[in-house]
Amino acid sequence: MEKVVLDKMESALLKAIADIPDLPAVGAFSLRKNGKPVMVKTTPNINILPKGDKPGIDIYVRADTNHETVYIPVVVTEGGIDDKVFNDFYIGKNADVIIVAGCGIHNDGCDDSKHIGIHRFFLEEDAKVRYIEKHVGEGTGEGKRILDPTTEATLGEGSHMEMETTQIKGVNSTVRITNAQLAARSSLVISEKIMTHGEQLAETNFTVTLDGDDCSVQVTSRSVATENSTQKFISNIVGNARCFGHVECDAIIKDHGRVIAKPEITANCVDSNLIHEAAIGKIAGEQLIKLMTLGLDEKDAEVEIISGFLK
Repeated sequence: MEKVVLDKMESALLKAIADIPDLPAVGAFSLRKNGKPVMVKTTPNINILPKGDKPGIDIYVRADTNHETVYIPVVVTEGGIDDKVFNDFYIGKNADVIIVAGCGIHNDGCDDSKHIGIHRFFLEEDAKVRYIEKHVGEGTGEGKRILDPTTEATLGEGSHMEMETTQIKGVNSTVRITNAQLAARSSLVISEKIMTHGEQLAETNFTVTLDGDDCSVQVTSRSVATENSTQKFISNIVGNARCFGHVECDAIIKDHGRVIAKPEITANCVDSNLIHEAAIGKIAGEQLIKLMTLGLDEKDAEVEIISGFLK
């Protein structure tokens, strides 16, 4: 591939979603721009290969790889993009890596731009992955910015995966699907942060199957729905063995915001220990009063409370 040069707007998007100020990035790297792959960089321990039958890549992490990072950002800067990509990650035994994904859409046009990323993870025994995914939307056009990610994870014995997903601004519509299967002694930690405004819609669906003894999952969702936006949180944790599962959904609503939470747990084993919690409400009056006594006006106090809530 030819050398890639990003303009100021593209560099700002890349910085926002992957914390990369410019190219080339350090570590393994794959950049997708406006529906096409434009740059790939590998390391001795991490190989990235294009799929032959459909858009996307296969990422292979060697066994015992430690302290390396894989970057797979997507940048969309044109209206009318309808992109669907399939990325598979094969994480070798005892590997310990960070994977930084995410998509930034800047749409100044009249036509909608959409990105669908389908990511599958296969963790071998005792592998560890920290997966960071950020979504950002911006632009002055009437065209929508749509992001529909799907994550599927298969965790081998003793493996561990942390998922950190963030969507704070500018995305008109998103439907996030996460499915995971856990083997014995494996663990999954999911942290989700979402803020919506205007007429935006955000829906998340988690389904986790706990199949092996002593496996566990922790799901934490923090969200803020403002103006006329709507959010929907659905989770289903299934315990088929001696396991632990905890789902926590906390949401703040402002203006005419709307939040729907449907946590579900299914225990198919007497030794399954499953918990779900959901809390939805407005900003507490005493929190506002406390900050306003320190010199903030009501609007600034709300901003501070929301910022702290989403940290």
